[in-house]
Amino acid sequence: MLEIACFSFDSLVIAQNGGANRVEFCASFEAGGVTPSLTETVAARKIIHIDLFVMIRPRGGNFCYSDLEFEAMKASIRSFLTIGVDGFVFGVLKEDGTLDLERNQILVALAAGKPCTFHRAFDKIENKTEALAQLIKCGFTTLLTSGVPTNVNDGLDSLAELVGQAGNQITIMPGGGLRSSNCELIKSKTKANYFHSSAITEKGEVANLEEVKLLKKLLA
Repeated sequence: MLEIACFSFDSLVIAQNGGANRVEFCASFEAGGVTPSLTETVAARKIIHIDLFVMIRPRGGNFCYSDLEFEAMKASIRSFLTIGVDGFVFGVLKEDGTLDLERNQILVALAAGKPCTFHRAFDKIENKTEALAQLIKCGFTTLLTSGVPTNVNDGLDSLAELVGQAGNQITIMPGGGLRSSNCELIKSKTKANYFHSSAITEKGEVANLEEVKLLKKLLA
């Protein structure tokens, strides 16, 4: 199974045509992905028929949010629920770098049964064993992670441990530097079954159609 991070309408179409199972729709490639506008997301929903997950992140930078920023995250989820998105992607940490269990539980509850992915904020957490257990308790269905703060190549051992700990309680989805050149190794070493990539192979922000197709083929 393959998820493509998309920062444009062109990438949405490419992801779908390349055989991706779902997309993570974001704004601001430079910031690493933030919440797209409601108008853009309405258009995205009309463009593709595969699963559409939406990033809920009010700004770039760290993952510790002010009260106003957290209210904006809640409002975004409520708005996106009205237009038929399939899931949400978010992650909230405390100032000490640990998981903010309360705020994440609130957002998962607001999603009203829609599946939620905890994103790579997880890679900033020191005690990953404890944090993964907390994410399962929160009700997240997927964890997007490199296993370490850098990339999936460096995080192979950590990813394999997380997949083993998760069992069938939550899906561990390796991402962060995943491309066709390394996906087979990552799949073999981690035993994961869902993978995440932007499939960007050149300068710019648009996914490469041939890369998406190759990823899908190699991960099948």
